[in-house]
Amino acid sequence: MEELNQVKQQIKTFVKDCNDPRSLELFDLLSEGKMLRSKLILKIAGVSDETIKLCAVVEMIQSASLLHDDVIDEADTRRGKPSINALFDNKTSIMFGDILYSKAFTQLTQMDKEVAYTIANSVTLLSIGELHDVELTNSFNSSYDKYLNMIYNKTASLIEASAKAAAIISGKDKEAFALYGKNLGLAFQMIDDILDITQDSATLGKPAMLDFVEGKVTIPYLLLWERLDSEDKIKLESMYKVPLDKDQASWIKTKMNDTQALVDSIAQAQSIGTEAVEAISSENNTELSGIMMAMIQREF
Repeated sequence: MEELNQVKQQIKTFVKDCNDPRSLELFDLLSEGKMLRSKLILKIAGVSDETIKLCAVVEMIQSASLLHDDVIDEADTRRGKPSINALFDNKTSIMFGDILYSKAFTQLTQMDKEVAYTIANSVTLLSIGELHDVELTNSFNSSYDKYLNMIYNKTASLIEASAKAAAIISGKDKEAFALYGKNLGLAFQMIDDILDITQDSATLGKPAMLDFVEGKVTIPYLLLWERLDSEDKIKLESMYKVPLDKDQASWIKTKMNDTQALVDSIAQAQSIGTEAVEAISSENNTELSGIMMAMIQREF
């Protein structure tokens, strides 16, 4: 998309404005993402100087959060490329993330007040979500509400804010588009969590069922835990944060199928996605509906 290239150039311009060659060097080493939030903004509000700048701000915020995430997760790759913390060190990754965050907020001060507040508030939620994500790995979490609240804050809040801000700019129903963005984010994260179990390592590009090993009790594990007897609950908890052998992985998958935990997880993600499509049905935006339907109707 030509529009996405404009967004990339705008980000580069913002980084150049910092007048720091080192920041520009680090920016060029960042791996490119799918720019979901920018696509959303442009499909809602169209292409203009205002929307391109908004996209750039949101992408800088997203990149900053990932730079920090890679340090927290001790990740050495990001989208198939070496991460900044792996290329240099944790301090460089954290400080460059701070530069992107602060520059994004500097640009927000030049935007419509409601738009600026919407994006800025979501970054607070995102940061709270990251904190809770780390804390939830300390012990086996059996609370569905804690999981849902965490993925809303960490993943869905910025997508929700992007859609709402785009609606504000274009004079559309901001609450309807906010709901669409929120549910898109929730469904996106739930499906990502489900694919960690249903897809093989080759497809995922990482070991299958890695989330549980890393301490993440995602929706399929939550529903499974609720439906197991006390003996099997203890058995599942004993596998938490432990490298799974074939028998253990097979036992978990079998129990998920027997209890319908996996099927019901998929159904919940699809239900949230359908609600998002219904929220913007009066807008007749087939592209946005298509984005959601393609995601929730995929093969698991």
